[in-house]
Amino acid sequence: MSDGSFGDGSFHGRLRAASRKLFWIGLAMVVLGVAAFVFPFVSTIVVALLVGWVLLISGVITLVHSFFIQGTGPFFGALLLGLLSIAAGVFLLFNPSPGATVLTITVGVIFIFQGAFEIAFAFEMRPHTGWGGMLFSGIASIMLAVLIMAGWPRISAVALGILLGANLISTGFGYIFVSSALKPQA
Repeated sequence: MSDGSFGDGSFHGRLRAASRKLFWIGLAMVVLGVAAFVFPFVSTIVVALLVGWVLLISGVITLVHSFFIQGTGPFFGALLLGLLSIAAGVFLLFNPSPGATVLTITVGVIFIFQGAFEIAFAFEMRPHTGWGGMLFSGIASIMLAVLIMAGWPRISAVALGILLGANLISTGFGYIFVSSALKPQA
């Protein structure tokens, strides 16, 4: 595999067979990403509602599971986590705009920690190949966090939608590039 091509292992064979599907999924993701950029307010609300549903469903599962846990401490911990997740999910589902404001600041804080970790990791990797890319990623994460924090709460109406669009576009192009590298052999 030193020539950069994909081997003929079972995983790579299945991946090669699915290259056409990967292309179409990637293209759909790029189109959805562009739509998220064009309509950032709508996509921000969609993100808030999606996170609301995830929190609600996971909260119900955690709540039900808590009654099967042995021990008082773990039971009450799971019970509390389940109830808090349900409450946060319901809040986001019924108040997606204010919820997007809270989610935006949360994403900004996560980006700060992610950037700090990536920068520290880059200096640990130095002088090995790839440390510069990790450093760039860490700096970009912190810069994005600073932009989010500087514009908060005004930016909250569109920030999540723009981030969703960027993620869909980059992931979509990644799928398309992998698909073109995996064209089925004739």
